[in-house]
Amino acid sequence: MLETIEEKIAGELRITTDEALWLYENAPTQWLQKQADFIRQKLHSNKTFYNRNIHFEPTNKCIYSCKFCSFYRKPNATEEDGAWDYSLQDLEEKLAKYGQNDLTEIHITGGVHPDRGIDWAVELLTHIKKLRPSIHIKAFTAVEVTWMCKVSKVSLEEGLKTLQKAGLDSLPGGGAEIFDPEIRRKIAGGKAPADRWLEVHGTAHRIGVQSNATMLYGHIEKFRHRVDHMDKLRKLQDESHGFNSFIPLRYRNENNKMSGRDEVTQEEDFRNFAIARIFLDNIKHLKAYWVMLGVENAFASLDYGVDDLDGTVDDTTKIYSMAGSMDSPALTSQFLIDSITELGRLPIERDSLYQEIK
Repeated sequence: MLETIEEKIAGELRITTDEALWLYENAPTQWLQKQADFIRQKLHSNKTFYNRNIHFEPTNKCIYSCKFCSFYRKPNATEEDGAWDYSLQDLEEKLAKYGQNDLTEIHITGGVHPDRGIDWAVELLTHIKKLRPSIHIKAFTAVEVTWMCKVSKVSLEEGLKTLQKAGLDSLPGGGAEIFDPEIRRKIAGGKAPADRWLEVHGTAHRIGVQSNATMLYGHIEKFRHRVDHMDKLRKLQDESHGFNSFIPLRYRNENNKMSGRDEVTQEEDFRNFAIARIFLDNIKHLKAYWVMLGVENAFASLDYGVDDLDGTVDDTTKIYSMAGSMDSPALTSQFLIDSITELGRLPIERDSLYQEIK
């Protein structure tokens, strides 16, 4: 089987779902590393991408209580409970810390607030574009978009077009979790189902809004569920061509309803990256989100097919720090440049759509 798959990789032929599952169950890690790095080199030569971004999480109040989530607070929770609702003034103060040319992207995701519809999102987007006309706004998971459209009683396409007109430039990949209905029900009961997530992104691609895709792994899913998840993404990408990158997200086990479960090993992280790089032949970029993975492991993943390290983030996200990842996630551009260079790779600053910034 290894020889057959290796011949396919060399010939730039697509592997099947059965072959991907076989790789998860049987392939030596060293072999996976070699093949994933071969593909990475063909796609990107020696380049490693990063960007200058911050994260803004307007609220952690949420109508859904996902078992894996350490970020969630009940809709009626107070500050004493660890809940927050940031205002436009709070956002202004956060952006004021940076010069007009210090950032290229603001990444916005948060809890699914029960009362917030499209009008709230339009106000937020409009305000950001007024403050920073050139900044790229990557905002709102498919789950958030679905709820906002429901609150505002508009169709998905109408809602997305309204957001696009107000300044939405792309969608993040969050909320995908795992697509298998049974596993999704167990860990994220009530959240928009997989077909809705795929519909949101497919619709966004159709109207010219590009996006990313994620997969939450290392909880109760099996290898076959990961393959099924990536297969659904690969099929949508064949149709819409709108995914910029794929981001495997490691389950972190602190302060949530699944905290009794062990996390996967570092080797499993690397194997997962490598198989994703081999299987997702139509998604050009594979991202290691260092906030979730840890800086050292993120850099190590560059040997397993990864070509993108996300960005500076700058201590502006709590979704993973509250689950046991880094307490104060922040890197400077210079640190990323120096670290990538020390690994013998070429650091490339990109914009949010992977255009190189000279």
